[in-house]
Amino acid sequence: MKLPCLRLWFSATPRLGVGEDRFGKPGYNRPMTASLIVATLKAHRGEMTSVVPFDLARGEVVVFDFTEANRELAHLDINDVSGFTEYLFESVAEAETPVGIGRYDEDRVLYRHSPLFDGTAERRSIHIGIDLFVIEGTEILAPLPATVHSAANNVGLGNYGPTVILRHQLDGIEFHTLYGHLSRASIGRLRPGKTLSAGDTVGEVGDLRENGSWPPHLHFQIITETLGDEVDYPGVAAPSERQRFLELCPDPNLILGIPGL
Repeated sequence: MKLPCLRLWFSATPRLGVGEDRFGKPGYNRPMTASLIVATLKAHRGEMTSVVPFDLARGEVVVFDFTEANRELAHLDINDVSGFTEYLFESVAEAETPVGIGRYDEDRVLYRHSPLFDGTAERRSIHIGIDLFVIEGTEILAPLPATVHSAANNVGLGNYGPTVILRHQLDGIEFHTLYGHLSRASIGRLRPGKTLSAGDTVGEVGDLRENGSWPPHLHFQIITETLGDEVDYPGVAAPSERQRFLELCPDPNLILGIPGL
């Protein structure tokens, strides 16, 4: 039994309150800032390097459905990470593509296996990054010149595991990108303040023993404001906070450039 997915072929070609962050603290991001970052990323799209060592804009792309609409998920044991990995990568292999895609702004059922996503009022389920399901050890590259903001291991079932956050500046506009589920060796090579050029190695995708117990993949996310989080940042939001976090974390495909997403 394979997970339902879309196969796309492409050719070469609540809002933040005024002065409040998600903790109610003053002085953080405004929606206007997020709009500026989105416009800047669109203007510089042609200058960006792929975050993986192949072109995401070419070839067949397997797009997975992790919502409740995918009834086959009910028959999968997400806690059986090895079995879940087999299901995912069977579809990737059949498509003869090096990558499977987990969508942005998707209301997922995957997070019911870990208390990490429990909330006092509601469970977090809205995915605010894009997942690139690739084999463990796949090199991850900086898409733009950057400075390392942090490199840390966010341990725990369902967490990011080894995580790198990079700081970027374009046209005087600052933003961050997050790379989750890397290998422990990746974060051992980086220190805050280290500068990277576009195309430099950020790290490698980790295996399930070190990446928070997930099938091998990169969680990639754009962050317009860190909100005081130095080594971590939510990659999944509560449904009631969906719009707020989509503004704080705009579509990562602005950088990845995968057609059709």
